[in-house]
Amino acid sequence: MRHFFSVNQLKEDEIIRVLHQAEQLRLQQQSFTKQLFAANLFFEPSTRTKMSFIVAERKLGMDVLDFHADYSSTQKGESLYDTAKTFEAIGANLLVIRHQADYWMNELKNQLSIPIINAGAGKAEHPTQCMLDLLTIYQEFQQFHGIKVVIAGDILHSRVANSNAHTLRRLGAEVYFAAADGCKDNNLDFPYLSIDEAVECCDVLMLLRIQHERHREIFINNKDYLRKYGLTKERERKMHPKAIILHPAPINRGVEIDTELVECERSRIFKQMNNGVYTRMAIIKKLLQERGIIHETIAEKRKKTVING
Repeated sequence: MRHFFSVNQLKEDEIIRVLHQAEQLRLQQQSFTKQLFAANLFFEPSTRTKMSFIVAERKLGMDVLDFHADYSSTQKGESLYDTAKTFEAIGANLLVIRHQADYWMNELKNQLSIPIINAGAGKAEHPTQCMLDLLTIYQEFQQFHGIKVVIAGDILHSRVANSNAHTLRRLGAEVYFAAADGCKDNNLDFPYLSIDEAVECCDVLMLLRIQHERHREIFINNKDYLRKYGLTKERERKMHPKAIILHPAPINRGVEIDTELVECERSRIFKQMNNGVYTRMAIIKKLLQERGIIHETIAEKRKKTVING
């Protein structure tokens, strides 16, 4: 695997192996034995994804190269390609890129000798978010086959919905959408439920943020949206006892979810964030190993530590 642009690159058994690797990294710290540099090129605002990658890279012992799009040469007209080539030229071993274009990967995939991870591509895909969501579900149910997952919210503008729906179905889950008319994406071939139908049947309710910045007009006010399409306390009480709530965040409290439910007993929202660190560590490790940039295993690392200690 030269780059990690999509979960579609991974076979089903490879996905499970990455999840097991993430769990192993969560339980036992590992860091690489040679100096490696990671550059996180984020051209859209991000808190969780960017900070999660930084923590993952530092836990692995990598040096993180600083980049802020607003203070970079992109403000002078430099292209994404030239920015990426610059970091390759100065010694970066890994690029993590988020960009507003849906298919920015096509510009770079055959042009750089170092691996690239897709940290978000427009409305198209968000593969590392998908992987951390999978880990959270797997921790809860130890399988995907037959699990009923409802993805509810702004489907039309969500790269999370796009990545997760196809991957979950490939792994054997039953996937449904729930959305207001202005948030539906008819290009995605998944059945729609009402939010009231969704809460009563689902094992996993994955809520999505209403992306006001991508809508030309806010088509409904916040209180009306919560009442008609969001997870209210009344709807939460109708969920199965073991059903869980996910959300990729940032959260519009009081819009897609009642604020009192964000940290309720069935919520796994902050667990998702924690899982993001270890899932991204596992993806980085897999990519660097397959590219021959690192070779050590956890066992070899422990042995070196004992010998050198």
